Amino acid sequence: MNTSVKNKIDLTKIVELNALLNKNRIHTVCVSARCPNKSECFGKKTVTFLILGDVCTRHCRFCSVKKESAPTRLDNEEPGRIAEFVKELGLEHVVITSVTRDDLADGGASQFAKTIQAVRANVPTAIIEVLAPDFQLDQQALNKVLTARPDIINHNVETVPRLYSVVRPEADYQRSLKVLEYCKQKSQKTITKSGFMLGLGEEEKEVVAVLQDLRKINCDVVVLGQYFQPTKSNMPVERYLSREEFKKYEKIAQDMGFLAVASGPTMRSSYLAKELYKKIKS
Repeated sequence: MNTSVKNKIDLTKIVELNALLNKNRIHTVCVSARCPNKSECFGKKTVTFLILGDVCTRHCRFCSVKKESAPTRLDNEEPGRIAEFVKELGLEHVVITSVTRDDLADGGASQFAKTIQAVRANVPTAIIEVLAPDFQLDQQALNKVLTARPDIINHNVETVPRLYSVVRPEADYQRSLKVLEYCKQKSQKTITKSGFMLGLGEEEKEVVAVLQDLRKINCDVVVLGQYFQPTKSNMPVERYLSREEFKKYEKIAQDMGFLAVASGPTMRSSYLAKELYKKIKS
């Protein structure tokens, strides 16, 4: 098959998927966060669902998701629509993430639980991965998510602790570690996963220290990717790392004992999630 025909087929799939998402009023982080892998994933009819609306209450400087102090009210029909969409697309590995909703009493944990339960009811064999916010370390909120039994719970540390005040001022590095630690202690069978970006001004020793911190709390999977500036209003890129540097970090992480490691310029926490999960189970 020549390249022009292949591209035409991929474009058709992308257009079809966009139309389906719009018709079903479903948000994706792929679109909202301007993911560099969107075309590839949409071409494979793979998405990362974005629940709780598409407006975030936090103001992380790396992220292009819309930000407001008072987002829209919860959509009670959202879990059901996502579950139907999963069944329609025949997804085997479902990734569910959200904007951060500090305006809600439980941070939106109930909506996570309802979405997981709806997907399980519609597609019992699906592997469900959640990329959750920190819920301000509210254990009751975290319990709601864990009780719904996701196969994987992911919470990204995003960057090294020194850069938190600039990159994600409303978050806290230690709090993020404690979220992952609590989830592993509460549900040892649940795979824990985290990721962070490189190219924001971090030093090698800081990257290694974050990897060590994640292993100390028995985080199972780690993803490292290059930060790309999504819009002019977001933080600029300090440095583009070489593929060799990403390979070096991959080897360091593997030697630390992570069950699976993904490290590369275009890697994102939900990119190739199904393939990464298979590595753990192989």
